[in-house]
Amino acid sequence: MRVPRCLVLASASPRRLELVRGAGLDPRVVAPRIDETARAGEPPDLRVSRLAREKAQAVADDLVTRIPCAVVLAADTEVVLDGLALGKPRDPADAAAMLRALRGRGHDVLTGVHVLRLDEPRSASSVTLTHVRFRSYDDAVLRAYVASGEPLDKAGAYGIQGLGAELVESVDGSWTNVVGLPVEQLPEWLDRIGIRLADLRPDP
Repeated sequence: MRVPRCLVLASASPRRLELVRGAGLDPRVVAPRIDETARAGEPPDLRVSRLAREKAQAVADDLVTRIPCAVVLAADTEVVLDGLALGKPRDPADAAAMLRALRGRGHDVLTGVHVLRLDEPRSASSVTLTHVRFRSYDDAVLRAYVASGEPLDKAGAYGIQGLGAELVESVDGSWTNVVGLPVEQLPEWLDRIGIRLADLRPDP
């Protein structure tokens, strides 16, 4: 007998929601409430892994008695240049500074993911790295992109799925990872916690 399950996306990101829906799922969205302040000396890969885990656990703790068969999916993404995480820009000037630093260079995009099921103590974690190289765009392109407003809520001040695609020269690795969730790995994560992707799809 099929156990009815619910996927909970522990993220307020519309981009992650779109990616998950593209996999044929209709998740419940719950924005996690955690302190995302970076810890001194914490490497970017450990930071995204920790924050994904803390986001998933915060949402799981809230839902465990109400939706005991839920599966919680959480992620955290950073753009890393020269070993340093850029974070999200504070304002347009900060976004422009990030985009100048990235121009004509390669950088890494790291996404930490944590998946857990509430009816058993089983979870899966991963960190995916994609290398992105930017074109040597001129200041006019940079200013126009900043003026669009798109960079302001995005790690590294760009969205590859939007107008920011114009800045990109090449992508080595998962494109969806750069968007915010390497969704092609979803079946593997679920398999590691004993759940099939089909178990989370809504009935036709």
